[in-house]
Order: sequence, then structure tokens, then C-alpha cells
Amino acid sequence: QEQLVESGGGLVQAGGSLRLSCAASGRFFSSYPMGWFRQAPGKEREFVAAITWSGDRIYYRDSIKGRFTISRDNAKNTVYLQMNSLKPEDTAVYYCAAKVSGSDYYATLNYGYWGQGTQVTVFS
Repeated sequence: QEQLVESGGGLVQAGGSLRLSCAASGRFFSSYPMGWFRQAPGKEREFVAAITWSGDRIYYRDSIKGRFTISRDNAKNTVYLQMNSLKPEDTAVYYCAAKVSGSDYYATLNYGYWGQGTQVTVFS
């Protein structure tokens, strides 16, 4: 059964760093581009970053460019999100998902196999 499990969230002071991991079951991981999304209380889930299978193309939302880095290790069936210079507005539940359809890497509807999420809380 395909499954994604996120980890690495936590409580961090503004300016700090966290590294999120998303471990995937091997059968489908190598087939899909992968993405990270986040959802703050009372807000819709939003795109954060995505990476193709080979890593040759990477996409970021504007507000995190230069602070977050997405990467993947296909041998370990894991995708990462390194988050630096964190801000209180980065507080959210972070989800990883596989891009299973469509051409738009930024569109939530093109992703499936969502993980359960990991909470990131940034305090000032």
C-alpha cells in the first residue's frame, strides 16, 4: 500500500531551522514528482515546493524562495524540505504528496497519496 509519512516538525524560534522528511513506500515513490504543502489554521492548503523524480526541476512558492530547499534521495525513498530563517508566518501543518496528474506543479488537485502531516510552529 502506497504511503507517505512526514517527520521533523517541531517548535522553533524565529530565525531557526528545521528539516522535514517524507518517507515513501518504494513501489510508487520513483514514479512521481513530489511536493510539499502546508496548511495554517483557518486557511486553505497551499503549495510550498515540488521536485521532479530526477531533481532536474524544482519549484517554490515565492514567499519561501531563498529560505527553503527541497531535495530527494531516491535510494532512500525520501524527500526533504530544509527550512531556514523560519518566520512565524511559516507556522502550519506541512504535508508531502505525490504529483499524480496534470502539468501544473503548483496545483493541489494534481497531488495524491497525502501524508498525515507534521506540525511546524515558529514563535517570535
